[in-house]
Amino acid sequence: MNAPDLSLHRHFAPNPAHGLARRAIDLALAMTAVVVLAPLMLLIAVALMLESGWPVLFVQTRLGTGGRSFRMYKFRKFAVRCSTHGLPLTVAGDSRMTPIGRLLAAAKFDELPQLWNVLKGEMAIVGPRPESLAFADCFLGGFEPLLQYKPGLLGPSQTLFRHEACLYPQCVDPLRFYREILFPAKARIDLSYYPKRTIGSDIAWMMRGFLAILRPARPPVGV
Repeated sequence: MNAPDLSLHRHFAPNPAHGLARRAIDLALAMTAVVVLAPLMLLIAVALMLESGWPVLFVQTRLGTGGRSFRMYKFRKFAVRCSTHGLPLTVAGDSRMTPIGRLLAAAKFDELPQLWNVLKGEMAIVGPRPESLAFADCFLGGFEPLLQYKPGLLGPSQTLFRHEACLYPQCVDPLRFYREILFPAKARIDLSYYPKRTIGSDIAWMMRGFLAILRPARPPVGV
């Protein structure tokens, strides 16, 4: 566990409000999705292998419930040669993406391996987006309560910022823009939702999240 992760974990314990009912829904939906989408995931894995070889998965440490770290899984979008210490964001037209990676990002199919994180109990279907350790400090100063909630595949901020990669203006440092503009905006949206969430409202966000995947991306800001 890294230093910022440990510091956050000391101060913000998990909120038990996720509950058994939500966990049962998470398990049922994740297991169903794994069975139904297994052929698609196998096809994606084979396509990535043929395109650029092993590995087909991208594994990164993320902040989970209570500030604890966990290993999050995605299908690899970037070329194998890309350093794991590069820009911890994906922007529109990112040159690191492979042709198949761009298709995966557009359809959000790169997120499918996170169903395994849901089955393990590290993530939920609906919850705040888990941040990488590079942005652990963004929670300090008022956004710490977000770490009480189990991170999720879908939710208000993920849906409303479906095409986040297209929001970065040209000639602006993407890291600074994310820290000062995008992260606070997403955090405020989530903090206004999760303290008063219901199972019914979570299901509504699941449906809205699915519909958001079908919306085409807008051109990047400044183009």
